[in-house]
Amino acid sequence: MHQILVADAISADGLQPLLEYENAILIEKKVTDPGVDLKNIEALLVRSATKVTEELLEEMPNLKIIARAGVGVDNIDVNAATRRGIIVVNAPDGNTISTAEHTFAMMASLMRKIPQAHQSVKNLEWKRNAFVGQELFGKSLGIVGLGRIGTELAKRAKAFGMNIYVYDPFLTKERAQQLKVERCTLDEVLRQADIITVHTPLTPETRGLIDAEAIKKTKQGVLFLNCARGGIIDEQALAEYIGNGHVGGAALDVFAVEPPGEHPLLKYDNVIVTPHLGASTKEAQLNVATQVAKEVRTYFEDKPVSNSINLPAMSKDIYEKIRPFHHLSKQIGAILSQCVRVGVHELTITYAGTVTELETSYLTKALLAGFFKDRIDVHVNEVNALLAAKERGITVGEKIAGDSFGYANSITVVTKMNGHQFTIRGTYIENYGPRIVCLNDFNIDFLPEGNLLYIQHMDRPGVIGRVGKILGDHSINIATMQVGRKEIGGEAIMILSFDKPLEDPALELLKTLDDIVFITRINL
Repeated sequence: MHQILVADAISADGLQPLLEYENAILIEKKVTDPGVDLKNIEALLVRSATKVTEELLEEMPNLKIIARAGVGVDNIDVNAATRRGIIVVNAPDGNTISTAEHTFAMMASLMRKIPQAHQSVKNLEWKRNAFVGQELFGKSLGIVGLGRIGTELAKRAKAFGMNIYVYDPFLTKERAQQLKVERCTLDEVLRQADIITVHTPLTPETRGLIDAEAIKKTKQGVLFLNCARGGIIDEQALAEYIGNGHVGGAALDVFAVEPPGEHPLLKYDNVIVTPHLGASTKEAQLNVATQVAKEVRTYFEDKPVSNSINLPAMSKDIYEKIRPFHHLSKQIGAILSQCVRVGVHELTITYAGTVTELETSYLTKALLAGFFKDRIDVHVNEVNALLAAKERGITVGEKIAGDSFGYANSITVVTKMNGHQFTIRGTYIENYGPRIVCLNDFNIDFLPEGNLLYIQHMDRPGVIGRVGKILGDHSINIATMQVGRKEIGGEAIMILSFDKPLEDPALELLKTLDDIVFITRINL
């Protein structure tokens, strides 16, 4: 009998798959409650209240799976769980419909001034002329980020006769045609849309994506929505442009700091807000609970789980052999994603040397998980990586080769996009660690860790010095520098590492330098 601890409040309906499972004993108590024997617990179900720390895991030596009834896993030490061979699962799509519907409801309410009219009538007023709204039909909706929620929103907007403009740097032409949306640059969305809604993950690149400069490019009277993550829209800039009349209104379900307190946006009548209700429906709460309950039962029935966000269960010996290559594969994928900021239609991974003795298909999935991290709005793992690629029209190929380029092992990825390709190669050296030894066909050697800067430039005297001067002027210390080139006077690259992330002012200055061909931050 598998002992399963339900540590947070989850409805009996959501737990039904486990309540019906004859090989399970459900214990509905907090981890701190007296009488709970943590040593015999094999599965732990939580929401956001229970903090699953490394210290708690040390008290649960028989724990095999942690299930989070929701999307985020911020309350779980995933690395500590992985080290112990504990699977962590969540419910990544349980609130997709809920959030899409909430966004649409906010948009309709904003256009028709429903909250304001409601309050007016509650105040015993009858001011019909004060609440003349606008129709959704024929309006242009700009969607920033076309993941699952953005896709569902687009479907509903099309049904209302809206024109859909999408900015998503990873959206392929084929998928845009399939969804009947127009693929655009961010500037095109800003200029053309009557309503702009954001549906991206919150990353260093998307934080403040819609800032004052972006808002300045929009139509007079544009409306903004954010039911994704607080911080994607610069709230101070939004307040300023609502105040000067350029922005016609906003609907927000999320804030950078929650609750927002005395926030400047709250003083405007044309701003409607809700307290982070995107996932707050009975159906969504039931969906996420049922989904993770099914995952736990599936695991104990010796079937593969579909929403694991870390390593699947494996013996300690196998895990130790595959671990360094698993880490290398994810780092290669992450580097590739940050260097190739356009839609990709093909990835070919070639393994050579000792790594071919391992389960390379699992490493391919790990590489894809690294590639999709912060690139799309769902968590991609080794289980759903191939499905995520398929959904986005990306062909994934795997090869075994005899040439490992002089190393004991090598993992090479060739990426194809819009008639171009990008190559990256890594290796793992015993007692030395992971190394990237080829980037964009340039031979180089650097450690794929920390805060990096990739610069492709012309091989001319003074380029490195000018880069160093800008960094020095901004009090940025270079930890390491690696360089590579193909021929004298041709194109070359340099990889710099820093103790902390490179800030925007220095990066923007570096972009203005002569002889710089391409530059991007890489955060690992």
